[in-house]
Amino acid sequence: MDKKDVKKILGLLDRHYSDARCSLDHKNPLQLLVATILSAQCTDERVNIVTKPLFKKYKTPKSFAKAPPEELEEAVRSTGFFRNKAKSIRGACAMIDSEFGGSVPESMDSLLSLPGVARKTASVVLGNAFNIAEGIVVDTHVARLSQRLGLSANSRPEKIEKDLMELIPRKKWILFSHQMIQHGRKICKSRKPDCGSCPLATLCPSSEIYS
Repeated sequence: MDKKDVKKILGLLDRHYSDARCSLDHKNPLQLLVATILSAQCTDERVNIVTKPLFKKYKTPKSFAKAPPEELEEAVRSTGFFRNKAKSIRGACAMIDSEFGGSVPESMDSLLSLPGVARKTASVVLGNAFNIAEGIVVDTHVARLSQRLGLSANSRPEKIEKDLMELIPRKKWILFSHQMIQHGRKICKSRKPDCGSCPLATLCPSSEIYS
């Protein structure tokens, strides 16, 4: 896509989604890390329901790490894949407590060293807990919209992210993901996008397909 069109898209996203933000409820980096791990294959709404009592019970990395596996599994059961998620949370928190002084690390490499943490989760934490732009979060919404808008011809998240990082100014990386997610939820839905109401329609090569 022409960089002038990319600039126009970013301007329209700013105009229509200026208040876009992370939809996972959290008060600190630890809570965001746990919530992001739980969000895999689960809606943010469900995660927020689960984490409300979870964060009242477990407040530190050590408390998560020492939680009985069955107890933590039951607490996060409704998010799906609960055994693996509970294992990742316990493992990541144990490492945070033992190797990072009880504080969630603020670098991509350090976050990736934590059990159960891949690039997407690390980017969410860095961007929203520390305002550090090390990558662009590519979830299902961002992937779908990037393809429809012609920002990427790839289907694998890591390749889509690479394409986006070449097109989008770094200062926009964090907000861009939130704006695309909000637009995907509101208008550019998976099965039936509402192209008639889309502020990006004139710049979207897919609008004629769905109109």
